[in-house]
Amino acid sequence: MTRTPEHEMKAALSPIGAIAMVGGGQMALALAEGFCRAGLLAPSSITVHDPVAAARERLSARVPGVKFAPSSADAVKGASVVFLAVKPQHAPLAARECGPSIAADATVVSIVAGVPIATLSAWLGIPRIIRVMPNTPCLVGQGVSVWCRSAEVTAKAAHDTASLLAAVGAVHEVDEHLLDAVTGLSGSGPGFVALLIEALADGGVKAGLPRALASALATQTVAGTAALVEETGEHPAVIKDRVASPGGTTIAGLAVLEQRAVRAALIDAVVAAADRARELGRQG
Repeated sequence: MTRTPEHEMKAALSPIGAIAMVGGGQMALALAEGFCRAGLLAPSSITVHDPVAAARERLSARVPGVKFAPSSADAVKGASVVFLAVKPQHAPLAARECGPSIAADATVVSIVAGVPIATLSAWLGIPRIIRVMPNTPCLVGQGVSVWCRSAEVTAKAAHDTASLLAAVGAVHEVDEHLLDAVTGLSGSGPGFVALLIEALADGGVKAGLPRALASALATQTVAGTAALVEETGEHPAVIKDRVASPGGTTIAGLAVLEQRAVRAALIDAVVAAADRARELGRQG
């Protein structure tokens, strides 16, 4: 697994040209906004097709100047990079509709969960596919995107795509067989962490804290602990043990979490999400 520093990729980014997005949901919004916020693309170089008016209105408000097309086939014409950003159940039709209109030298970047490169290539009728799993913290530039590519993707296209993804967070390249596990961990993980934050805040309220203060404390505690793990490089268990003084408050709480099998439940949640990603891929 590799990670390229964001500033290095931005500095080396070569001109990309027009970008198309088939699908304009939350992840498409996060990516488009991140690309433009970082100065890597102008909004006018991005063309989006999404049949949902609310999605188009949200994109227009957050990324003023982005263009819209009446169909996916119209959106991809002339684009050098095409982001396929639809739900898995909509991917077969979307890919087959836009595939014939994609330029011969273009690269498709799929953020469709669970669908392998070989299947995407068959639907689209082109071999140059990058498959990526970003996550929702990309909306605030704190996401993580894990990607793989087909052998036909050029080094330039791979590098430029990774550079774009770095605008919204960390970037890792892996072998494709790991992508479903990535989906279970970092793709679905924000939902699991949000549940933990909500539960911690509820615990604070039960202990007597005002709701607003409990929510603020829970959110910052999770964010600060994540930053501590990342910046120190220490194993989470080391940080946990450092906080758990003998006979103290933390070890009393940790004992309850172990009794309730919270650790095992989180492990099983990641595996269940990864298994579901594989099922979605087979449904196409």
